Amino acid sequence: MHPRLFQFGHIAVPTYGALTALGLVAALASAMHFARRLSLDANKVWNLCLIGILTTLSDARLLLVITHFSEFRVHPFWVLGLVNQQSSWIMPVGILIGVAAALLYAAAEGLSALRVLDCIAPTVAIFLAINRIGAFVAGVDYGRPTQLPWGVTYTSLFSALWYRTPLGLPLHPVQLYDAAASVLILGVLLWWLPRRTQDGELAGIWLFLYGMASFTIGLYRADSRVLLEALAIVGVIAGGVLWLHRPESQPSPANAQPG
Repeated sequence: MHPRLFQFGHIAVPTYGALTALGLVAALASAMHFARRLSLDANKVWNLCLIGILTTLSDARLLLVITHFSEFRVHPFWVLGLVNQQSSWIMPVGILIGVAAALLYAAAEGLSALRVLDCIAPTVAIFLAINRIGAFVAGVDYGRPTQLPWGVTYTSLFSALWYRTPLGLPLHPVQLYDAAASVLILGVLLWWLPRRTQDGELAGIWLFLYGMASFTIGLYRADSRVLLEALAIVGVIAGGVLWLHRPESQPSPANAQPG
């Protein structure tokens, strides 16, 4: 695999970081498209996405510094590289805080939280598909050992050094499982978009389907992630409620517009 995309002198550009950035750009661009389809203010959705992304990244970095404070105190500039430290709970917590900040902004701007979530659901699927491909290429979040013919064997020393990926051992390509699940879920969301009858349906579909996929794929990950498995179960339940709940009386939501 290729965890290092480019090398400029002594500076290496990681493939995972580059594809994560590409995924964020694609997600932001698609958020503008879906905002218009759902009759949302595209500028406000743009601001909301930036708030969510920046809050998530800054909180995750802060949590890494706190949990590795002894290393940070000795080498303060290591904060720039602490993202290579792997932890099963830091990023999920950072994401939850980022989502909370984005929803607070939506409330302050008078945006419908459920419609905003409908707008964000397909953009998250796009981001995850690209991000997980980057993780596969780099060796991040690798799977359990396997003897199946599609097992992937990593040989790059950079993968071992940066992400502690085991070398020379066939592993489940769980990152590709995840990417494939996100692509399939994106297809379902795009098919359902013109058929939605109330706000929250797209968000419910994503939570339900990705929760099921995440829990199943988690069985093949190398490390046990209790928090992620718990969040997957919560997501399935919450998604089912949003997707299937039909209030007795409700205003007609803004459905998808042609194009």
